[in-house]
Amino acid sequence: MDNVLVNFQSGIDRISEEDKVKYEGHLDDVPGIFSLMEPNEGAIEGYRWLCEHFDTYILSTAPWDNPTAWTDKLYWVKKHLPDAAYKRLILSHHKNLAKGDFLIDDRTANGAGNFTGKHIHFAAEGKGFLDWKAVISYMKNLAH
Repeated sequence: MDNVLVNFQSGIDRISEEDKVKYEGHLDDVPGIFSLMEPNEGAIEGYRWLCEHFDTYILSTAPWDNPTAWTDKLYWVKKHLPDAAYKRLILSHHKNLAKGDFLIDDRTANGAGNFTGKHIHFAAEGKGFLDWKAVISYMKNLAH
């Protein structure tokens, strides 16, 4: 979710300066931060398109030391993708355990780098997937 569907910076921009100092280096542990985040440009439309052509799930990692993140991620999905992602949210610290053909992720952490399918490295310079337009353009060639 983070930095793929969700604009993580939009949550940071909404927390207090006090919390920015208190949680410096681990801003994902700020209670409630995930409830403050907005979708990335094209993310909602991109996810909906993927759902029309592929069996699509949201696979995300929630910070272990931020219990509100687990709930906030669910509420985010319910708010922004209520029908398209109904009961299609998986939270795991081991993305490599997921079975699938594609993983759209901005990092290789939490097992994403060991995913057995194709890792579509989102927003990665030189990887060809700088935004949702690039992802959908690539995926259109693979849709059946």
